[in-house]
Amino acid sequence: MEVHVSLDGHRDLSGQIYRQVRAAILDGRLRPGDPLPPTREMARRLAVARNTVGVAYDRLASEGYLESRVGAGTFVRAVGRTPGAASTRSALKPRAVWDGVVTPWLGPIDAELASVTYDLRVGLPDARLFPYQTWRRLVARELRPPAAIARGSGHPAGHRGLRAAIARHIGLFRGVRAAADDVVVTNGIQQALDLICRVMVEPGDGVAVEDPGYPPARMLFRSLGATVVDVPVDDEGLCVDALPDHVRVVYVTPSHQFPLGMPMSLRRRMALVEWAERHGAVVIEDDYDSEFRFGGRPIDPLQSVDRAGHVIYVGSFSKVMLPSLRIGFLVAPAPLRDALRAAKYVTDWSTSFPTQAALAKFIDDGLFARHIRRMRQEYAARHELITTGLAEHFGDRLDVIPSSAGLHITAYATGDPAEQAARARASGVALYTLCEVAMSQSVRPGLVFGYGAIAAPDIGPALRRLSVV
Repeated sequence: MEVHVSLDGHRDLSGQIYRQVRAAILDGRLRPGDPLPPTREMARRLAVARNTVGVAYDRLASEGYLESRVGAGTFVRAVGRTPGAASTRSALKPRAVWDGVVTPWLGPIDAELASVTYDLRVGLPDARLFPYQTWRRLVARELRPPAAIARGSGHPAGHRGLRAAIARHIGLFRGVRAAADDVVVTNGIQQALDLICRVMVEPGDGVAVEDPGYPPARMLFRSLGATVVDVPVDDEGLCVDALPDHVRVVYVTPSHQFPLGMPMSLRRRMALVEWAERHGAVVIEDDYDSEFRFGGRPIDPLQSVDRAGHVIYVGSFSKVMLPSLRIGFLVAPAPLRDALRAAKYVTDWSTSFPTQAALAKFIDDGLFARHIRRMRQEYAARHELITTGLAEHFGDRLDVIPSSAGLHITAYATGDPAEQAARARASGVALYTLCEVAMSQSVRPGLVFGYGAIAAPDIGPALRRLSVV
């Protein structure tokens, strides 16, 4: 059977030849025993160098697709696959739970960013303010021998120096009671939630989440076989009285409820800790952006008032550093420590040790605290601008939910928020509706204004543009 190859002028010519011949073999257009043209002939047909064809043939031969016979030529080998059986015809199916998981969870707006002038998306820090030069120097030092050679794969719980640095930092700035041995370093908060549920949740167990709440957490719990229970929130945070008795795990964002923004009152905090102790349940406290508080006294974490060891504190460096670094952590009660380390080991062994070591040095040298102060000052200015701007330009069209922390402000809206957000995007303003960022059965219509990724001078023009679309 004749092989047909066409080139599109791309630089990787040998790669194109390799891929097209391989595809012809796998889908049955080239069968075992079929000859291929000699490299000289194929090169002449394609108007490329003979060596370009030779590289592609050699790669196919090394992977078992072709064989050379001295004096006879190059032929297709049997590769153990039924001709014409493409992967799209497989009868395999994922578990039904994955049918309801859509990625990315914030929708298709990323494809529209090329035309965006003002970025008011939620959950994004300002990557322009990251100290890249300092970070490159710290990481480069960890990638040189003998440091990289001596470290190996690393301990599942994480870099010892980083765990100690995290314990000191959250103890000083958040009042969390933790030593280095209590900390497990993870690939972001999402992995921390995964490890906790692997250790604590049996299929069918109840996991309570806030309504409205953070969609990826809810999706994760369902994927692990948990029965997810939506619990309403009000002005004081999670309604503890609405928690069912059978719930095994409660997931909350008490310092800055996501996505509405209010903190959980002290009365509710104490009630939740007491409820967990009474029912033998675990409370996962997601403190995702507590570094940025712009008014009032700091909100004490649940973990600091938990005397019975039922709260697992989880945090992340995504909002302070860069989301792409994927560094998070959890603080484990002593009885769960070994199991959580084992769960980390069997899932991915360990988080990148050069990155962990660089972050430990970044914290220990005071660079992290300095970076937080700079970011907090910048975000405080943006928070003020967006708060006053919403009042000035939207008046009674928006009911802004008071919030003095984090990187976003949520407002209930009149009219159709989906239509408003669509018009905003068409005008060059990236904006999400409340329904797009929250998983809820009963959330009121609203809009979420992120100010982490937009420069302060752009906030006024962005809101003015929004007010007329």
